[in-house]
Amino acid sequence: MNIKVVILSAALFLSGNTLFAQQDSIKQNSDNKYQKPLKEVLTDISKRFNVRLKWTEVVVDGKMLDYADSRIRPYSVEESLSNVLAPFDYKFVKQGGNLYKIKKYEYARRTDTDGVKMLEYLSSLYKDSVQWNTRKECLRKEVRERLGIDVLLNARVVSKPVISKQRVYNGYTVQNFYLETLPGLYVCGSIYKPVIKGKFPLIICPNGHFLDGRYRKDQQQRMATLARMGAICVDYDLFAWGESMLQFPLEAHQKSAAQVIQALNGISILDFMYNRKDVDKKRVGVNGGSGGGSQTVLLTVLDKRYTALAPVVSLSSHFDGGCPCESGLPIFQSCGGTVNAELAAMNAPKPMLIVSDGNDWTSTVPSLELPYIKHIYEYYGAADKVTNVHLPEEAHDFGPNKRNAVYDFFANVFQLKKSMQDESKVTIEPTTNMLSFGEKGEKLPKNAIRSFEELEKLLNSLNK
Repeated sequence: MNIKVVILSAALFLSGNTLFAQQDSIKQNSDNKYQKPLKEVLTDISKRFNVRLKWTEVVVDGKMLDYADSRIRPYSVEESLSNVLAPFDYKFVKQGGNLYKIKKYEYARRTDTDGVKMLEYLSSLYKDSVQWNTRKECLRKEVRERLGIDVLLNARVVSKPVISKQRVYNGYTVQNFYLETLPGLYVCGSIYKPVIKGKFPLIICPNGHFLDGRYRKDQQQRMATLARMGAICVDYDLFAWGESMLQFPLEAHQKSAAQVIQALNGISILDFMYNRKDVDKKRVGVNGGSGGGSQTVLLTVLDKRYTALAPVVSLSSHFDGGCPCESGLPIFQSCGGTVNAELAAMNAPKPMLIVSDGNDWTSTVPSLELPYIKHIYEYYGAADKVTNVHLPEEAHDFGPNKRNAVYDFFANVFQLKKSMQDESKVTIEPTTNMLSFGEKGEKLPKNAIRSFEELEKLLNSLNK
């Protein structure tokens, strides 16, 4: 059967279906467990509560529900949907208005209401800075253990990055680099730096899942503009994206190992940049969008050297990030359960910018996550150090308004030059300029791992 999306409206409910439901109910009894087709039950819910339900046919095709009518709660459509969908490991997601989408259970995604309840629960665990500090240290310890990061850090290759010649542009320079982390495992990236000499703040910029990765136009605009304003910015490929695909197929990005490898890469890149003579160790930031925002928060949990952070279109109490590189390992089970909002709050009282929009899982930030985080910051008398730029009409991207929010934030906390904030001065490079290993990967080192299976063997040997 072709997968089709069906939207069922009460207005389209046919009288014939009603008659069928009535006739069918006469035949029902405990001998057949009061069984009904799932599709029929959902149709009844749509009519009863005057809501629209959206699903793919494969979700309901041929499925039967035991004790169907007993699962309906006449006072609540959502409780009814929860009861009806639970036996199939399905869930509903409210899309707006009276429309609900029926879909398979997602381990990383919950409802807005779940986020409210979770933050209420977490808030009950600590009433002052003493209790919060105890909780924070528990989280820091367990996140590291569940991620398995220390095993990899202890097995790192002692090597220096290979850095290309500078390319000089209007107010900034760019250099490619590659770094061997584990034996045969490489990460590639770019270093954007002010064209003038001096000591500058450092901003590590983990990449998200936006099309074309770190080679895309808006990524180059952000990196170069921050460099023109007076910061050294470093970005790098996701695992099994960009030049990492010379070693691993894109499918490997869907492996849980992606989360710990990306954390390893972020820490290793900070290590080699941190001790450079042109870096001001008192001004070290981290900024990324979407999956890069999830990495932004995780890196600050793992490393106390960061002094400011700016997660963009990512922070939530009810979504952990649907990609294995964000939630593939059980870090959110740490200390009885946590969420990204609590992990971000661990940075109090360091300056933090949260950028959110009205059309993804960050839509609740102004009313939910921000007040919660500000409350933690109040333990340190620093509620004003966490700010939110919310763009209710915008969607999930790293567009101009989101970039401008990032520029303003780092200009204020790192004393950058706002007069140099002009994206029109940025030269957008072709991807070929940004490659460390050549257009066809011909410069990839001979010892490079060339399959996920080979990496898996290495990781298994390290964890014995």
